[in-house]
Amino acid sequence: MKPSLTLYLAAPRGFCAGVDRAIKIVEMAIEKWGAPVYVRHEIVHNKYVVDSLRDQGAVFVEELDECPDDRPVIFSAHGVPKSVPAEASRREMIYVDATCPLVSKVHKEAERHSNEGLQMVMIGHAGHPEVLGTMGQLPDGEVLLVETVEDVAKITPRDPDRLAFITQTTLSVDDTAAIVTALQDRFPKIVGPAKEDICYATTNRQASVKAMADQIDALLVIGAPNSSNSRRLVEVGKASGCAYSQLVQRAADIDWRALEGVQTVGVTAGASAPEVLIDEVIDAFRQRYDLTVDQIETAREDIEFKVPRVLREAS
Repeated sequence: MKPSLTLYLAAPRGFCAGVDRAIKIVEMAIEKWGAPVYVRHEIVHNKYVVDSLRDQGAVFVEELDECPDDRPVIFSAHGVPKSVPAEASRREMIYVDATCPLVSKVHKEAERHSNEGLQMVMIGHAGHPEVLGTMGQLPDGEVLLVETVEDVAKITPRDPDRLAFITQTTLSVDDTAAIVTALQDRFPKIVGPAKEDICYATTNRQASVKAMADQIDALLVIGAPNSSNSRRLVEVGKASGCAYSQLVQRAADIDWRALEGVQTVGVTAGASAPEVLIDEVIDAFRQRYDLTVDQIETAREDIEFKVPRVLREAS
């Protein structure tokens, strides 16, 4: 007989509106212009998604100079520095910007504050494409990056009374709150965003993990190792009391030995992980356990972002 196990599914989980829009942009571009269509950086951080789009005719590159002038290029959901579309325009390339609208909102915030004479402090992870894209909206030196509370003490702004802060959209809500407090303590006049920059999907997925953490023996987060929001879900699980919180790309990555003896497992997915991978994990558990599946819903999402007009127009 199979051992009994209850699987708790977090809701919401998986694709957010920005990821869904970015994938549609690539698919519609291939349909409109034919293959190949070039994509600067992974359109979203998920191998399954990237491989699927590659099979349809997308070619993924890291820099614009790897793209020919005569083929369309798409900029990833994470956003790009201003210099990238400027260079694409100079080369007279067809390009489509798939930057998530919530990331674009942060870009506009940074520009607005800069135009008002404020130097920016960005809370984010060094080297992440979103951070590179956001910092690249302003001239060198106009954005100071902090990753931790400790970093706040190390920055040297040109005028401590003329600062504003922005954040990466996929950070830990709790960790970011601590950094914001440190910034406000050191720079009392620092200006914050009208509405927090961490996106609704990141916030919702972290809240659902917190809600299930005290009911589960283990947590599996379906997502890619380079997915910031997925890695934050693992951290939130551990911080909320679920010591065994692991990131898996798909069912084949599950360490079944580590789960021996557990009776309850929570499953969630980062914002760039498709539902097909969640179904795959559920099926893998069903093969090994007498499975009960329950859902813990903490929010409902009905946000949808339109694709750019150039793709909605007839060819």
